[in-house]
Amino acid sequence: MKIFVIGMGPGKEDGMTIEAARILDECDTIIGYTVYLELLSGRYKDKELLSTPMTKEEERCRLCFEKASEGKSVALVCSGDAGIYGMASLMYEIGKEYPDHDIEIIPGVSALSSGAAILGAPLNNDFCVISLSNYLTPYEKTVKRLKAAAEGDFAIVMYNPSSHKRKDSLKNACEVLLEVLSPDTCCGYVKNIGREGCTVKVLTLAELKSAEVDMFTTVFVGNSSTIFLGGKLLTPRGYNAERTR
Repeated sequence: MKIFVIGMGPGKEDGMTIEAARILDECDTIIGYTVYLELLSGRYKDKELLSTPMTKEEERCRLCFEKASEGKSVALVCSGDAGIYGMASLMYEIGKEYPDHDIEIIPGVSALSSGAAILGAPLNNDFCVISLSNYLTPYEKTVKRLKAAAEGDFAIVMYNPSSHKRKDSLKNACEVLLEVLSPDTCCGYVKNIGREGCTVKVLTLAELKSAEVDMFTTVFVGNSSTIFLGGKLLTPRGYNAERTR
């Protein structure tokens, strides 16, 4: 029995890979977080759609194994890529209890890559990705990672920059980064990537500190080489310099 764990991309049907769409077409049951199923309900309304709310990830995974045990062809959907802050690792962990089930991960277009494409090319050199949520990672560890990324001169992508309970998460993160980085560091963010109401903004790190963002926002902080160019955010690879060597 096989369960597919599918990255559905940023949210639109045409943002899914051909492989992801094909497998979802063939599955009997699609399981996921309520918001993600709503995005898919038009195309897959005739299938069995099952959801669990936020923080019920383990129940969602177990539901996949239960439905597969009934002989159903099951897909668990995640936004972006299932292996980037998604459900892939938890499915494997719980899967140890279900040795007769196989798990196959179907990659999707992540928020970091789709958001970067909207902003320009902010990740065209070394970068790192950090979630500001303290749901599964202690805040102290997040601070340590932010400092290390800044000191290493990485471009930085920040997921989960704010929530109802963490309204100052991005502000606090910017204060940590400003201990190392210039206030003029080029930054940007994208809200609702690939969905209705998509909003794009380029701004400095000093301005980012007071930006109003939410859980559907992906934030990009440039490195020391990142520039604004024609309203876009660009981190050069250094090709011109390489040609002169």
